[in-house]
Amino acid sequence: MQTQLAPQYAATPEGREAEAILRKCVHCGFCTATCPTYQLLGDELDGPRGRIYLIKQVLEGAAPTRKTQLHLDRCLTCRNCESTCPSGVQYGHLVDIGRQIVEEQVPRPTGERLLRWALKEGLTSPLFGPAMKLGQRVRGLLPATLKAKVPAPQDAGAWPTREHPRKVLMLAGCVQPAMQPNINSATARVLDACGIQTLIAREAGCCGAVKFHLNDQQGGLAHMRANIDAWWPQVEAGSVEAIVMNASGCGVTVKEYGHHLQHDPAYAERAARISALTRDLSELLPEMVALLSERAPQAVAGIRAAAPRLAYHPPCTLQHGQQLKGGVETHLTALGFQVELPAESHLCCGSAGTYSVLQPELSLQLRDRKLARLAAVPAETIVSANIGCITHLQAAAPVPVRHWVEVLDEWLARPASRADADLLA
Repeated sequence: MQTQLAPQYAATPEGREAEAILRKCVHCGFCTATCPTYQLLGDELDGPRGRIYLIKQVLEGAAPTRKTQLHLDRCLTCRNCESTCPSGVQYGHLVDIGRQIVEEQVPRPTGERLLRWALKEGLTSPLFGPAMKLGQRVRGLLPATLKAKVPAPQDAGAWPTREHPRKVLMLAGCVQPAMQPNINSATARVLDACGIQTLIAREAGCCGAVKFHLNDQQGGLAHMRANIDAWWPQVEAGSVEAIVMNASGCGVTVKEYGHHLQHDPAYAERAARISALTRDLSELLPEMVALLSERAPQAVAGIRAAAPRLAYHPPCTLQHGQQLKGGVETHLTALGFQVELPAESHLCCGSAGTYSVLQPELSLQLRDRKLARLAAVPAETIVSANIGCITHLQAAAPVPVRHWVEVLDEWLARPASRADADLLA
């Protein structure tokens, strides 16, 4: 796609990056066929190709309008289009650039500004945890729309205390410890069973995605720098072999720290190192299967004997953002679970970070469509790999929705013989 950037953008790093991305687009429209919002709305401007045209016009000097802003706001940033694109167009990075430029030029109504401020400041605040606990205490009294955002209280269980030579860092996250604390402790217990110790850097907080995708990109970058500072002593010392993410939305963001901070002379090199060390938890599964088969054979035998049935929803941030496909279902099956993907497993569930709050009508349509496909899978539990998807689906799902590591942890903890306990020691 030929592009003539306006002078105010031509000399900027963002402008040069956007131009390089735009030049890869060949207008083929393959992306439109897999775009969730285009499927719902049927409007070219609510698909990737249309949004690319809108961003191109702005970069060439056209004045953005509220309509421009609306079509960019409606994008889920699911990045399904990136999986479909034969030309390798990095749409996710382009839409980040376009949204920021439009945000700076098009004022939002007061209500929108307040809601977006509350989300970016509230979700990343230390007060989010106490507020969530209060909400859980009065959950039965909350209106349905708010109750859907407040999961029932969850017992996190015990954090393992054994030390192992092998160690990994894990990001606790900003909302996950308050909403679904068992995901983190279950991750630590499963890794402990594999002989890997999980460490948390208490100074690390939000991955940066919340503010970055609400167009407070400087605020998002500040979170990224703070996390790098928190992790760096152990990374520099070589005491950890990876930084593990059990929320795929955080994982895709941390894997892109190197990209986001490439122009920061103080952080560029360290950010690239952090991104290179980052692994989604599912990337450890191949080794975990072998380790658990060796260290907890009776537990694995129990899974294989019972063959629990699971319906798996792969988050967009895993399959499209990180381009990790097939790993969870393949390796859980190797452990003995029966795992099945629903039809349209490539489509977004509608959670998409804060999207379910900012675009509730579209979000609920996508959720209901996803749940209808999942209902066709004969399974006792729906599993996923991202806190946002899990909370969003659980609000209307007829069966439990859990992180896959919680299910694995539960089966490993089922009664075992003394011999098996000795193997784990």
